[in-house]
Amino acid sequence: MIAAPSPNHDARPAGMAVDMLILHYTGMTSGAAALDRLRDPAAKVSSHYLVEEDGRVFAMVEEGRRAWHAGVSHWRGAAGLNGRSIGIEVVNPGHEHGYRPFPVLQMVAVVELCLGILGRHPIPPRNVVAHSDVSPDRKQDPGELFDWQGLAGQGVGLWPAEPAAPGSAAAVPGLLAAIGYRADLPLPVLLSAFQRHWRPERVDGLADEETRGLLRAVAAQAEN
Repeated sequence: MIAAPSPNHDARPAGMAVDMLILHYTGMTSGAAALDRLRDPAAKVSSHYLVEEDGRVFAMVEEGRRAWHAGVSHWRGAAGLNGRSIGIEVVNPGHEHGYRPFPVLQMVAVVELCLGILGRHPIPPRNVVAHSDVSPDRKQDPGELFDWQGLAGQGVGLWPAEPAAPGSAAAVPGLLAAIGYRADLPLPVLLSAFQRHWRPERVDGLADEETRGLLRAVAAQAEN
């Protein structure tokens, strides 16, 4: 763990426990550039941690403080999620600068970091989410190349063992809401966010049978 304090933080709301973990990619040309921005007072953004492609982990904001990483965000009926979440930035150029797979060393470090956070805070698996899950109309990160299945296999987040029966298209909005997505955005936007997380091989915003089956399976897990 490398200390790299950011000045961009403030107090969490009184009495609010940390019950969410939000993962991002940096979306910048280099990890150094991202680290500089997350520590720049003028940028007014930060995260608790940054994980480099070689597995180095930088600690920027103490977990007891509110980092400024999620922006306008919603999940399971709550809004403004910075106050209740830990934010991790994972170095990757992102869709704008040459999106690429996340290296093995980096993902190992992400898993270890997440497991430590989960050991310190009562964060349920359904609340380990992507920036694109909580801000689906604005964000795509960490995107379809991020290994959510591998994380879940290590005890970080949700991943269904297999899809459920697809059910009807009419049930899709209710299933998305049951998982945690806000209900006031166009359905293709919400479905694309869901697919980036749970059906990364096909991100088209369409509720085909496989997507509907995965929706039902994830919603069932999210109830626990």
